[in-house]
Amino acid sequence: MNAATSPLLTDLYQLSMLQAYRDQGMDGIAVFEFFVRKLPAGRNFLVAAGLEQVLDFLENLRFSADELFWLADCGRFRRDFVDELAALRFAGEVDAMPEGTPFFADEPILRVVATLPQAQLVETRIINLLQFQTLVASKAARCVLAAPGKLLVDFGLRRAHGAEAGLLSARASYLAGFGGTSNVLAGKRWEVPLFGTMAHSFIEAHDDEMAAFAHFAHSHPRANTMLIDTYDTEAAAAQLVPLAARLAQEGIAIQAVRIDSGDLGAHARRVRAILDGGGLGSVDIFASGNLDEFRLRDLVAAGAPIDGFGVGTRMNTSADQPYLDCAYKLQEYAGRPRRKRSEGKATWPGRKQVYRSVDAAARFVADLLTTADDAQPGEALLQPMMRAGRRLAPSPQLTQVRDYAAAQLARLPPALRSLDAAPAYPIAVSARLRELAQAVDRQQRQAS
Repeated sequence: MNAATSPLLTDLYQLSMLQAYRDQGMDGIAVFEFFVRKLPAGRNFLVAAGLEQVLDFLENLRFSADELFWLADCGRFRRDFVDELAALRFAGEVDAMPEGTPFFADEPILRVVATLPQAQLVETRIINLLQFQTLVASKAARCVLAAPGKLLVDFGLRRAHGAEAGLLSARASYLAGFGGTSNVLAGKRWEVPLFGTMAHSFIEAHDDEMAAFAHFAHSHPRANTMLIDTYDTEAAAAQLVPLAARLAQEGIAIQAVRIDSGDLGAHARRVRAILDGGGLGSVDIFASGNLDEFRLRDLVAAGAPIDGFGVGTRMNTSADQPYLDCAYKLQEYAGRPRRKRSEGKATWPGRKQVYRSVDAAARFVADLLTTADDAQPGEALLQPMMRAGRRLAPSPQLTQVRDYAAAQLARLPPALRSLDAAPAYPIAVSARLRELAQAVDRQQRQAS
């Protein structure tokens, strides 16, 4: 069984509700929307990501014979209900913001329209997929904005929270503008460019540091980056100069050196001087070690001569903000708008659309949240993605999504592109949506 595609990868209450819906004949059309209630502290925007995996999940949704047998045998569900699950397929609609679109609080980035059991069952996995990749893509985008023009590489697989997280964070960071990843499976699955150097163990396994470098260069004459901080960073850089001359006679060039510890800026300056003084001005300096957007910003601002960075743990886990206050909520059922009114968690009812206005330079100015049938000036951000349970068009290549994300980030107001907290992006709620909410409230009060 592939856990990532199993419909059992859900919360128990989803299946419990499905049996109760069946008992009451509640199989009308439902509308659910995914949104983030509020931006995490320190975030001026978020970047939508994870839609591709959601569409894959919905298109392939089905219970296997083994899963149905277990459900029938677990003692929680009636056999007649389990037998009907065998035929369950997602046959609904999906509208969503394209991956790479910046968005803000209370804006739906995905809408599902399907029978109530279908739309309910997929809630947990949709939240799981959208929340994680959006979280990582948003963190990665901040790194990209903090280090413009620098090569950024995802180095976080080994400390990611599980195999799927490690794989999807490589995808999300590349989508947001990283140059590549060390994750080989991400290279195979999505053709994300692969980057890697060597471990300190490779150096330590040799009796001589320069012998380790020479062996690696001979093994990888066209793709070698020397890890120089195992013992003494500057001493290793100095010894590379004569080694590089010998290798050059064999037609082998050293591409880069990597520094993974200590004061990265100070080491980079000293190493740059050593390399330049030895005629190795073409050798790049690559740095890694507990980096995030704030350290990148400081290193770049200080003029550290570093050409690229490996960013791992803090990006892959979004260490400073490791979750989103997000939800997938029922907004309409059986033709009637629905609304949650819980304190601090109230929702806007009905099917909604977000319209984005731009200035003369095509830079984002403001958004309007309104009902889906209330056409407004500006770009409608939720686009048709799936009808009758099938994609309307082949999914774009990840490189296309990446280009789109870069263009979108470039259109953000300058203040939002900063790592510093900025005034909130203007989002208005239309009069029609406010009136609908008031009408729903009146109906709920009359019915209670």
